[in-house]
Amino acid sequence: MEPIDKEEGRMSHILNLIRPYVMIAPAMIGIGLFVFYPLVYLFYISLFDFNLMNRLKSEFIGFQNYAEILAREDFYDVLKNTLVYTIGVVLFTIIISLFVAFWLKKQSKLNFIVQAGIFTPHVISIVSISLVWMWLMEPNHGLLNFVLNSLNLPTSQWLQSSSSSMLSIIIVSVWGNIGYYALIIVAAIQGIPGSLYEAAQLDNASRWSILRRITVPMISPQLFFILVTMTIGSFKVFDTVRIMTAGGPNNSTNTIVYYIYSFRTTNIGYASAIGILLVIIIGILTIIYFKILAKKVHYQ
Repeated sequence: MEPIDKEEGRMSHILNLIRPYVMIAPAMIGIGLFVFYPLVYLFYISLFDFNLMNRLKSEFIGFQNYAEILAREDFYDVLKNTLVYTIGVVLFTIIISLFVAFWLKKQSKLNFIVQAGIFTPHVISIVSISLVWMWLMEPNHGLLNFVLNSLNLPTSQWLQSSSSSMLSIIIVSVWGNIGYYALIIVAAIQGIPGSLYEAAQLDNASRWSILRRITVPMISPQLFFILVTMTIGSFKVFDTVRIMTAGGPNNSTNTIVYYIYSFRTTNIGYASAIGILLVIIIGILTIIYFKILAKKVHYQ
């Protein structure tokens, strides 16, 4: 009987060793197929003067596409536009979402109705949202200029002027994001133990002190999540720009992904190289976020 027991023990040990790998294998296969393989293939294509009609006529040119990108002035213009868009959207969305979340933190019927209302833009197609805002921002017959005129305030050309087009895109994106991120913050605030606030009140802590020392630290994991995901998402903005301005006027709203899109048929190797640079930029920003801010996040 002893040899049989040893054999069963050995099999049980082997099963325990391989079980975790078997459990995560489906997810890892999916990540490999749909994340790593496309990324590696994107880098491979970026090293070629790629011929879409006949792949055999593609010519290996090494890092020449990268050298051309870094030498072109328009790349830095779209990079600047993307940075302006990202800073504007991330900053305004987080600030306004915080205000909305503090307003809606109490559980009441009215707040539930308002929460459902502000979440609605998140489930509506960005195409529909963009078309509605294009009508609202129409300089001659749009509702926004009508309201500004009624209040004797200066009107704007909104999407039709280089000076206001990026701000207009940012307004639309912020409006679409606020509901989703406000609800995340509301859930985080409602999860803070009431005993912390009771202890602060016993110590006669001011509202500002409670906000700075209790509320913000307790919701810092959610704020950090929002900061990272919004930065990544904003760098990849495409649909709003494509529908509302097509990168114009005068390339004032041309962002990196829309810039890549413009080379989709003429130079796929060049477009792939820009895609790799975008991955590198997002990766560097994410690392900076984690290096600087991750230690300040309060995980319970």
